[in-house]
Amino acid sequence: MRFPGLLAITLALSAAPAAQWPRQPTPEQPEQAPTIKVDVDVVNVLCTVRNRNGGLVKDLTKDDFQVYEDGKLQPIRYFSRETDLPLTIGLLVDVSRSQERLLETEKRAAAQFFSQVLRKQDMAFLISFGSDAQLEQDFTNSQRLLRAALEGLRVRSDPGGLYPGPVPTVTRPRGTVLFDAVYLAAREKLRGEVGRKALVLITDGVDMGSRVRLDDALEAAQKADAIIYSVHYFDPAAYSGMWVRADDHDLKKLSEQTGGRLFRVGRKQTLESIFDEIQQEMRSQYSLGYTPSNPARDGSFRRIEIRTRQKDLKVQARKGYYAEPPAAVQ
Repeated sequence: MRFPGLLAITLALSAAPAAQWPRQPTPEQPEQAPTIKVDVDVVNVLCTVRNRNGGLVKDLTKDDFQVYEDGKLQPIRYFSRETDLPLTIGLLVDVSRSQERLLETEKRAAAQFFSQVLRKQDMAFLISFGSDAQLEQDFTNSQRLLRAALEGLRVRSDPGGLYPGPVPTVTRPRGTVLFDAVYLAAREKLRGEVGRKALVLITDGVDMGSRVRLDDALEAAQKADAIIYSVHYFDPAAYSGMWVRADDHDLKKLSEQTGGRLFRVGRKQTLESIFDEIQQEMRSQYSLGYTPSNPARDGSFRRIEIRTRQKDLKVQARKGYYAEPPAAVQ
């Protein structure tokens, strides 16, 4: 399934609510009981905590945390450790020509990642992106279906697909629609879901030809309450003779602003070890809920800061949220 009309319609009708695709159970996936949605006036924030050595801290209590919104201390109403609660994961894999020599490694590592992180109550989907964005596997808990979708990934760098048109030009090349893929995954897939949500990106971070900007993709992820984990996987040989840098600045922004992390594949960190770190982190989260002291639902961006009473601990959480009007909440 491709996304031909979705983004075009979304951009043209920006004032309209985003189209929502309900989860369709696969033949191997039983119908699930309805999920009870939390009060929309409660802001829920997921976070992980690390000590000075970088180790995950898993034994904190509600009293160890302080939450600030726009600089004002907020009483914490709800608190839990998120080690076993349901998780929805979207894996976004770069299949542009620059990833050709890396793709087989990505397939194997991703299959292993799904086998480690997915439990009975969890769901996952797979999107590939090159010159277009394509849904390879919709929501499922089936390891078999996910492995089959991963195995079917192929390098894709043709100019057709999401935005049919003339061959890319030097001024507006189309080869890796990274920002479009994040935007679509967040807005069309995750925004209508409840609970813990994460996007895992595997890419060299080079965007060529996206119709949305980095900030648009980030805003979509923030409105979907999705954490982004970026895996920077760069093949210098793919850009031989071209003025392209192994720049992961955009990936870093997407991850840090949503409460995730940026990882770099290299001599010290393999793709397999990175996926292992991500799955451990996903099972070591805290959930904090509070009712904002500012009740206005004016669509403004509210900045969030989470601190611990132990000053030597580092908290990793999203930097804020949009206080959307009730009509805009999906």
